[in-house]
Amino acid sequence: MKKAFKVAAIQMVSGTDPQQNLQRAAALVAEAAAQGAELVVLPEYFCLMGRQDGDKVAIREAFAEGPLQQGLAAMARQHGVWLVGGTVPLACPQPDKVYNTLLLFAPDGSVAGRYDKIHLFGFTGQGERYCESDSIAAGDQPLKVSTPLADIAFGICYDLRFPELFRQLAPFDLLVLPAAFTATTGEAHWEVLLRARAIENQCYVLASAQGGEHENGRKTYGQSIIIDPWGRIVAALPKGEGVVIAEIDPDLIQSVRERLPALAHRVFS
Repeated sequence: MKKAFKVAAIQMVSGTDPQQNLQRAAALVAEAAAQGAELVVLPEYFCLMGRQDGDKVAIREAFAEGPLQQGLAAMARQHGVWLVGGTVPLACPQPDKVYNTLLLFAPDGSVAGRYDKIHLFGFTGQGERYCESDSIAAGDQPLKVSTPLADIAFGICYDLRFPELFRQLAPFDLLVLPAAFTATTGEAHWEVLLRARAIENQCYVLASAQGGEHENGRKTYGQSIIIDPWGRIVAALPKGEGVVIAEIDPDLIQSVRERLPALAHRVFS
């Protein structure tokens, strides 16, 4: 990592109309770029919070095809930013399922990385039930990308609970995690898990979330957040739509790792 740079976590309260969600995402990406962000991250399911599982299957796209991916590529090109397109439903071998896919777009609009969500969320309790495996096929390949800005590792939402996923990718400078944590689980676990991932990997963490009550009745926790390698919260947005901006400082990463060389002290790799 050569220099300090600004990053942005975009928080949305996405609805059931993909085109409207895409337009709102474009406006928020423009806002982040205007504030100097060189890396911008949209939340999980930015394009659709459907009324039922089949809604995401109905709009799934083949890789490198379709209006959602074209729209994201256009945003990256227009503003000259690295753009993490939240997640997009991409075609998988099962006709009634999708991959929940994170795409990293380079400033020229090309795809620089793809990650299909590995850990699929399941929760039952307090009148709620979620089972992503009903409509999502799991991926099996972790992702770390070396960019001119930084070495970046990626996860999606529920992946946050599985530190071994990121440990196998360490070291990296920044962990990016788009999410749509439920209000129930987010209140209990979101911040503490994110801070733990930052501390144990001695990296910055950028988590971009859904944050509010959605058209379909679902409530997401919000708290899009940027955390430094010492586990300190640098910037956050509790609820609602907006942009969270912070600077990634390579000198701080180096300082933390030199003073407390925990990564070098690992016994198990």
